Amino acid sequence: MISQLHVLLVTAPDIEVARKLARAILEARLAACVNIIPGLESHYWWQGKLDTSAEVLLLIKTIKPKLKALQKLVVVKHPYDTPEFVAIPASMVAEKYMTWVRDSVKDA
Repeated sequence: MISQLHVLLVTAPDIEVARKLARAILEARLAACVNIIPGLESHYWWQGKLDTSAEVLLLIKTIKPKLKALQKLVVVKHPYDTPEFVAIPASMVAEKYMTWVRDSVKDA
C-alpha cells in the first residue's frame, strides 16, 4: 500500500521558533516540506478561560509512517506545554508530488 500524504498543522509562538522547528523536522527527514505562515491570530480556551495570541502556523507535508516520530520531535522541541499537532490525511495528491514527498523523507 502506498503511504498516504498527511498535512500537519502546528502553531508556534514566533517566527524564530517556527524556523527552528522546520529545520529540525527537515533535517530529521520527517517531512518533505514545511510552510511557515506568519500573522496568525489564535483564539482558544486555555486553563479554563478564553485567550488570544499572535502565532505562526507551520504546514507540514509528510507520510503516515513518519507521523509518530514527527509528533515526538515536535513535543520535545516545542516551547508550549501542549503544542498543536493535527494531522489531516489528503484525499487526493498528484502522483508526481507524492513521489517527491516519499523520496524526500527517505533516510539519507
